[in-house]
Amino acid sequence: MEDFLGLVNLAPIDKEELRTISPLVFAYIGDALYEIYIRTYIVHKYRLKVNDLNKISRGFVKASAQSKIVHALGDKLREEEWKIVKKGRNQKSGTVAKNASISDYRYATGFECLLGYLYLSGKKERLEEIIREGISIIEGGK
Repeated sequence: MEDFLGLVNLAPIDKEELRTISPLVFAYIGDALYEIYIRTYIVHKYRLKVNDLNKISRGFVKASAQSKIVHALGDKLREEEWKIVKKGRNQKSGTVAKNASISDYRYATGFECLLGYLYLSGKKERLEEIIREGISIIEGGK
């Protein structure tokens, strides 16, 4: 079975095991996934030098952008998804926000947590739906 970009898709983790995974582990996976999706999107949309691509992608992946996405999604997120966002948001991580407010940083962690959770639970279509919506929010300035 193939996954996004032709990567091998590991079997989803069952619900019982998902409950034992730290929200920060979900965020760890979600951060990497979101970065790959955004970089791929930017490469397809623009034909620019790497430095320019990086500047554009930062507008999507910075904490304030991810926080904006979570808030703009609002009631488009299901109850279960909001619970995951809140679990990620409420985690104490070992890192400090560099160029973001603490609130934005925490909501960004919640967003990444949701993406990682969706991926590891095998909900690829929902993951991609949320990422597409997030791109629309950032590009549309919603």
